[in-house]
Amino acid sequence: MSQRIPNAMAEKFAAITALTDDFCAEKLNEEYREMIRQVVGALARKRPSPLLRGTERVWAAGAVHAVGRVNFLDDSSRTPHCKPRVIYEFFGVAESTGQNKSKEIRDLLGMGPMAPAWTLPSQLMRNPMVWMLRVNGILVDIRRASVELQRMAFAKGLIPFVPADQPVDEQ
Repeated sequence: MSQRIPNAMAEKFAAITALTDDFCAEKLNEEYREMIRQVVGALARKRPSPLLRGTERVWAAGAVHAVGRVNFLDDSSRTPHCKPRVIYEFFGVAESTGQNKSKEIRDLLGMGPMAPAWTLPSQLMRNPMVWMLRVNGILVDIRRASVELQRMAFAKGLIPFVPADQPVDEQ
């Protein structure tokens, strides 16, 4: 996925994502790599960019942990999975430093638990926050609604895809 990175931030973006790409190649996967790049890109586009403060390895560790936290990376029942300690050791940062940077990133980008915008595409179906919509004032899990209602919600941009149109094993 191509991102528009301001020229002034291109070098910093490249340095941070080189580190996170290495981590993803060794410990995670392409899906995490893309999402982490989106996070770093969003930080690079902020004005002023917070990436101007601090070292690349601290930002890299924080970005990996922030995405991992939203997507339950430390849950051993998921694949891939990785404990925060492994992240911080890889980047050579103290746990407290990495935790603080992760929290700063999550606060800056609104990355709450199960935040739909930061959920890995493969995990969207499992994230109830993606599918909860108000229909006539009532909170509804759109995955359980009629296909017509699902298609209407998709057409309005309220959901990322029509659940009824997905293969059964992805639901």
